Amino acid sequence: MASKDHVPEWGCLPCPVEQTLDFKQSGIDCIVLVASSIEAITGDPAVLQAPLKEYMKTFAPVEKEGAIIAINVHPSAKRLVYSPAGPNDKDYDDIRRYAEAAEKGMKRAIAAGSKRPMLVPVPHPEYKRTEIVTMLGALQGLYVPIEIREAGDPKKVTKVEKLVIFGVKKNVMDRNFNTALGLEQGRFVARDIGGSDPERMAAPRVAEYMKRVLAGTDIKISVESEDDSPPHTAFKAKYPLLAAVNRAASVVPRHRARVIHLEYVGEEPVQATYMLVGKGITYDTGGLDIKAGGVMAGMHRDKCGAAAVGGFFKALSELKPKSVRVIGVMCMVRNSVGAEGYVADEIITSRAGVRVRVGNTDAEGRMVMADLLALMKERAVNEKLVNPHLLTVATLTGHACLACGDGYSSVMDNGPARQARSAYSFYEVGENWGEPFEMNTVRREDFEFHTGKSEYEDVLQCNNAPSSRTPRGHQGPAAFLMMASGLTNHQSKCEKPIKYTHLDIAASSGPFPGVPTGAPIVGMAANFFGNQI
Repeated sequence: MASKDHVPEWGCLPCPVEQTLDFKQSGIDCIVLVASSIEAITGDPAVLQAPLKEYMKTFAPVEKEGAIIAINVHPSAKRLVYSPAGPNDKDYDDIRRYAEAAEKGMKRAIAAGSKRPMLVPVPHPEYKRTEIVTMLGALQGLYVPIEIREAGDPKKVTKVEKLVIFGVKKNVMDRNFNTALGLEQGRFVARDIGGSDPERMAAPRVAEYMKRVLAGTDIKISVESEDDSPPHTAFKAKYPLLAAVNRAASVVPRHRARVIHLEYVGEEPVQATYMLVGKGITYDTGGLDIKAGGVMAGMHRDKCGAAAVGGFFKALSELKPKSVRVIGVMCMVRNSVGAEGYVADEIITSRAGVRVRVGNTDAEGRMVMADLLALMKERAVNEKLVNPHLLTVATLTGHACLACGDGYSSVMDNGPARQARSAYSFYEVGENWGEPFEMNTVRREDFEFHTGKSEYEDVLQCNNAPSSRTPRGHQGPAAFLMMASGLTNHQSKCEKPIKYTHLDIAASSGPFPGVPTGAPIVGMAANFFGNQI
């Protein structure tokens, strides 16, 4: 039975998960079969072809819609859930079909009463990561929100008693199984933080949660917090833009900001250093430019960027990749409304010494990240870091949702990162691992848009319209982040160029209502050390 604590006794997984090479393993009550077609089923699972073909005689659309049928070809499983992942259009389709089919199949098995399902992923010759992507889809379908787990009802802590995953070759199965479970534990953490309500995952409680899930791992964690007595100015000198956003929340102890620092160092020699800054707005009211007209609902999800950064470190602790160093920060701040709230027209000097005029308090995400991005820039310049690459991860703009569409992360580079083909690398691995990225470009218009409009300021934080009604509404914020953090002094032709990539995950972080996806954890892992998993 699961613990009543928020981390089950089997770790950051939705249930106990086992692997098997024995297709006839006893103790399972249902087979969930994911394949592109019935004809694609080979090996021991090929015995499932006959009952499926027989069923097709009375229900022809099986290949398209799938089915739940009774079987008698397995010693303990008497039900088969066939969840088709094809056919695939070679030009425009992608491997996500397998994750979608696995999640759907697992949900159908649960609805049919299965408690001990066995997942059977059938490889596709053109998709090398079929098994891993299928496993991840099934695990997504089994996730139980932290609020339900903490309520302690043993009937609701898990959706199934255990999941068994079938594989054919032991060495391949071991690698795929360990990779999928390592990535899933990261996504599990990201879902817990990103999907939970604004009180359960208020900034101080996020810090407590991260300490708990990383306890005993090789991840270093430290937490910066505000002082307990007024005027709550601990962050003002170090992170003035973040402190401005935090002002209204700082008067409520349970809502005060936290800056969570994380670090992982893989086995030497280190060949690359990735430096991640995650936006963690625990609730976004819009500030004094308040979100009106019913659009505030769902704004607890504005912390999914920081949630992904935290989850990525959980994945690092499980996968233990060699030759990489990863430094991360989760900027956990609530954008509250109150007498202490920051306002449009304020001019605030950033950590990098850049005078920023506030244009709209609902553009708080770029504010909380800019100072920490400046900190990462300073470390990249002053410390002997190997091949540093800075990244911001954020549910930053509604414009990214309009421009890219649901399910897609937007990726854009500065000059040095573009020369290293960073965005293209994200695009390529996303196609192979089922977590797609759309490449975008930061252009001169974006910098001109955010250039100060008077003698008073160097940079304009935002205009007065929503990003969704602003041309280039998701590229402009990347330019702002470079300008406010001082990264514009580290472009390709500068003395010390620094690679920087911005990931806007507003469209890929998951539906609301619904469960977060954990994006872009899989894409970052595949991009940073995909040859090791």
